[in-house]
Amino acid sequence: MTPHSATERQIAASDPSASVWVSASAGTGKTRVLTDRVLRLLLSGSAPDQILCLTFTRAAAAEMANRLHGDLSNWVVLDDSGLRQALLGLTGRVPTEEEMEQARRLFASVLDSPGGLKIQTIHAFCESLLSRFPLESDIPPHFSVIDERTSTELLREARDQVLTRAREDIALATSLQHLTAQVSEDRFSAVAQELTTERARLERLFGRFDGSWSALSTVIAEILGLEADEDETTIIEAACDLNETEAAALRQVADAMMHGGKTDQRHGEIIASWIDTNESRPELLSAYMSAFFTAEGSTRARLIHKDALERANDDAGQVLAEEASRLEIIGSKMKAAQTAADTMALLRLGYALVNTYGGVKHGRALLDYDDLITFARQLLSRPGIAPWILYKLDGGLDHVLVDEAQDTNEEQWRVIATLTDEFFSGQGARERRRTVFAVGDAKQSIYSFQRADPQLFAEWRSHFATRAGDAGEDWRPLELVHSYRSTPPVLSLVDEVFRSSEAKTGLVFDGVEVDHIPHRVGQSGLVQLWPVDVPDDAEDPGVWEPPLAQHHDVTPSVRLAQRIASTIGDWLRRGEVLESRARKIQPGDIMILVQRRAGFIDEMVRALKQLDIPVAGTDRMILTEQLPVMDLISLGRFANLPDDDLALAEVLKSPLFGFDDDDLFNIAWNRKAQSLWAALLERRHTAPAYDVAARTLQELREAAERSAPYEFFASVLGPAGGRRKLAARLGAEANDPIDEFLALCLQYERLHAPSLEGFLHWVETAETEIKRDLELGRNEVRVLTVHGAKGLQAPIVFLPDTCRTARDSNGIRWIQHGSDEQSIPLWPARRDREGEKAREVRNADRVAQDQESRRLLYVALTRAEDRLYIGGFEGGRGRAAGCWYDLIAGAMQEIGRPADGDDGSGVLELRGEQIKPPDRWASSNAHAPIDVPLPSWVQCPAPAEPSPPSPLVPSKPEGPEPPVRSPMGPDDGARFRRGRLIHRLLELLPELEPGDRPAAAMQLVSNPQCELKPEARQEIIDVTLAVLNDSEFAPLFGPNSQAEVAIAGVEGEFVISGQIDRLLVTDESVLIIDYKSDRPAPDTVDGVPRSYLQQLAVYRATLGKIYPSRPIRCALLWTDGPDLMEIDSALLSACVP
Repeated sequence: MTPHSATERQIAASDPSASVWVSASAGTGKTRVLTDRVLRLLLSGSAPDQILCLTFTRAAAAEMANRLHGDLSNWVVLDDSGLRQALLGLTGRVPTEEEMEQARRLFASVLDSPGGLKIQTIHAFCESLLSRFPLESDIPPHFSVIDERTSTELLREARDQVLTRAREDIALATSLQHLTAQVSEDRFSAVAQELTTERARLERLFGRFDGSWSALSTVIAEILGLEADEDETTIIEAACDLNETEAAALRQVADAMMHGGKTDQRHGEIIASWIDTNESRPELLSAYMSAFFTAEGSTRARLIHKDALERANDDAGQVLAEEASRLEIIGSKMKAAQTAADTMALLRLGYALVNTYGGVKHGRALLDYDDLITFARQLLSRPGIAPWILYKLDGGLDHVLVDEAQDTNEEQWRVIATLTDEFFSGQGARERRRTVFAVGDAKQSIYSFQRADPQLFAEWRSHFATRAGDAGEDWRPLELVHSYRSTPPVLSLVDEVFRSSEAKTGLVFDGVEVDHIPHRVGQSGLVQLWPVDVPDDAEDPGVWEPPLAQHHDVTPSVRLAQRIASTIGDWLRRGEVLESRARKIQPGDIMILVQRRAGFIDEMVRALKQLDIPVAGTDRMILTEQLPVMDLISLGRFANLPDDDLALAEVLKSPLFGFDDDDLFNIAWNRKAQSLWAALLERRHTAPAYDVAARTLQELREAAERSAPYEFFASVLGPAGGRRKLAARLGAEANDPIDEFLALCLQYERLHAPSLEGFLHWVETAETEIKRDLELGRNEVRVLTVHGAKGLQAPIVFLPDTCRTARDSNGIRWIQHGSDEQSIPLWPARRDREGEKAREVRNADRVAQDQESRRLLYVALTRAEDRLYIGGFEGGRGRAAGCWYDLIAGAMQEIGRPADGDDGSGVLELRGEQIKPPDRWASSNAHAPIDVPLPSWVQCPAPAEPSPPSPLVPSKPEGPEPPVRSPMGPDDGARFRRGRLIHRLLELLPELEPGDRPAAAMQLVSNPQCELKPEARQEIIDVTLAVLNDSEFAPLFGPNSQAEVAIAGVEGEFVISGQIDRLLVTDESVLIIDYKSDRPAPDTVDGVPRSYLQQLAVYRATLGKIYPSRPIRCALLWTDGPDLMEIDSALLSACVP
């Protein structure tokens, strides 16, 4: 084992006696520090259940748990020398014998601890907290957590409820009318989704104003520079109220303009018309303002031209300029008023939507991920309850560790702060030193869409530093800058890119430089900057020619994708060596990163597949766009509606049946008005494949009628061989979407009635996006977004998507207002309704977006371990100013040089030679394929169920049972109830004295649940007593008879387990009576269903083993009559299965 060899800073950071805040640059070993601290906490005597480690993702939690368990298990088996070295590297000092003995026991201690180590995401922690205290949280104890897809579905349902309620709520209807006039349905849905994610802010906002819409409106008006009573209407009215002097001066100028050029004439007519029509001025104001402003809203360079000016008064130019200034102010105020109106309409609708969405979830005992944080925060800060909750937690929590602290948002920090508040008060349940540890990197804060903010990293560091200082606790802010991941050329580029003050703004704070100290000095490294691919010059189409040939335009993005794929293919063919690993490059060594999934990522995957280079696909996929899922959906559509010709054609052409175009044509041609399914049935005998398809599809149709979605599709993919067929045609990557599709079936069945039609509609109406884990050790090229690559690394990284910049967001803008800096939303529905203040906030947001884009670039560059290749492609408008490529190109101009063997293509490179022994031997076989033959049983069908089964269940007759008479009908189920009651009376009354039977029968049938009229009750009693009192039936209910006799046995391969309704045993014979209810009684034995005869036959055969010397007779007592029908023994003997 390689001993722990942590640096001095890492040892200081993992010291369990101090609270520590670590700023760790990329590749500096923050996960190592985190695991080392947990190990040292355990070594210092902290129990496993007293340590809470919060990670950002489940994958990070699993990785950390694996590392810890690996270290602890190794400590058990190491010899004394090896363990001593490991603990020396961990703690920086030689361990004592007692510490070594304790280290060997820690693994067992962790395994014995209930629940093990608490390493989980903050959402998982909040879920466990709420599960422990559901009543105190005012949530159902049996709550479930929903995913994003279900949340979107419920939000759509809540939206529909709000829209329905708007018919009766005038204020809500007015807001809805306002919004629908301004935005599209898609934009409305996007904003509604954003409102739900911001509901914590909204709750605080509505709580602050205590539901007073007027107070909130006043604050928004104040922010936008409006008076409380100003709106668009009042502003327009004020703008149209000119005094006579102003109107006269403008009218004179207009007259002069109408004698000028065409432009002046048009504008003069507009001004004159507006001046002359007092009552119509509000409606004409927009046209009037067009005489002074361009379409973009700027004041016209010339309000009046020379010819008209010569005819006008001397002050004509000044009159127009003053009016333009006045109108500019009016226009600004109008847009501010429009922003205010849009914001208030959105908030009214958002308030109703958020509350309705919460009600829908509460009614079904569901919580989404934001709910987990919100309810946990409320629980931990609720007056009267929070102290008790914290006391209970206080008894079992001494140390809190936070991973990826830069990605923790405000709400999550509030939960953590409340949890650890007692740590620095000295009033906890135990007088032990209690610590907070956080590790993160503001340069890698890239999740603003999850409300993360790099400023929070610094703010909460100050918060905990103050709390620790006030309590006299040891507090250590540390910085890790030694990079163990990347080679010197990669780190040199990173440092140079972010050297300028502009480039590093938003990455680092307090004047800190972006500076990395490489640990892998002497290892081979390479950075290459390729020239940007630009569009080809458009060719002159020349004389029109018939389109007889198909032409494919090769775009710059396609060319770059092909170049990358060609480069990788050339490495694999030549056996290019990674010198720091002393082995050949493998596909799994390569990662290709893009900014967004749209566009290039598909072209890149396609280019790799065309060269047969193993590629893992994309990190996210739309499930309904995957070929195997499309085939399964088509199969489900056909099973529900056989006349759906398109669905059947898709199924037949799919790998499930493998028809080619000729097969499909042979079935479909000349079928006239027939459906494709009818044609297949008619022509099934013309080819063996057609007959197999028809028979299989018919079986699947029947299965669909009785199966839940999961059962149906699982049988198609399993016993029917569907998965094998799909994978054979589409490759092993077909298994991922198939597995996700089956998981979606189960998810649907948990939330809805298991209907195949309902499931198909549910799947197709919502875009189901699946996040795929590409870090599975498969030897494939990975193509993913930079966000998806967070936490990952690779020896070789390509950055091809570098010429775009972040897009402006059209979402809600939040502004801090007032002495308490409460967040207030601003939302102009469109850009042309954006007031000056809203524009300032948007510009500030744009700056923040640019800063996050640079942080995203930092993350992208630092994923590379050995080699980094940067390319780019331009669209028709060229590349965006300030894009990644320009930042990197500027740095490479300073530190790079033309590539070796450059033929003038303009490739710049930064190279480091291999001058030390390779340092990555451990990963030399990381992607080596494992060739292990599958065991033989994998391809064999599952064995038959044991006979008799265990546990024994009631037997059922072979073959279909006849349909039961429906309890719903013209008589409202009276006939059904009649038969059931007669059956029950025949079971109970024989045990009573004959004189007591009428009263007992009346008591039973008079139960209100029977819903019988008096004459119906008496009729049932009369019929039943007639049977019991009939001398012919008397032996059946005599002392030698028994009711409901249990019987079990095996007759051949048939397992019998059931109850005989009535059994009469005499010295001469045995009589089996089986009651049959709710089915019309046949007149003769020929009308008795065979399944009934089989049931009596096996009962007879089983009892024959018990009473071998007595004849066994069988009879059916039809309660529809009632009528007793004895069955011939010879007929029963023929029915034994």
